[in-house]
Amino acid sequence: MAPHRVLYNTLCKIGDRVIFPVLPSFAKPVWNHPAGPKTVFFWAPTIKWALVAAGLADLARPAHKLSPAQVILSKPIEVNSIDPLLRITICFQNAALCATGAIWTRYCLVITPINYYLSSVNFFVMCSGLMQLCRIAHYR
Repeated sequence: MAPHRVLYNTLCKIGDRVIFPVLPSFAKPVWNHPAGPKTVFFWAPTIKWALVAAGLADLARPAHKLSPAQVILSKPIEVNSIDPLLRITICFQNAALCATGAIWTRYCLVITPINYYLSSVNFFVMCSGLMQLCRIAHYR
């Protein structure tokens, strides 16, 4: 058996012996849920909340310092001053966050098991991207 599987199984057994007995009765079904804390379906969205936190932290930045584009180059350049062919290399970060958040929010509601936790984090990723795009558009 692979080392990561051994570690995973050991941690689950320890959790079942230590954490499960002290959980309140309403939380015990969540522990063994197919999208519960023993799966990637719980930990991936938990880590993804960092994107939402970063979006909220950007609210403190002045709108003139926000950039709608993240350029895939060694140094940032002004979007309007580049060659149209070079614009292909531009990845619109906030638009990408908004679009992927919307797509994955919908997807989380049609997969089995339905993962409301992952859906909620993707919804807020979409909202943070949209909010930044609105701030940039309002500034310009």
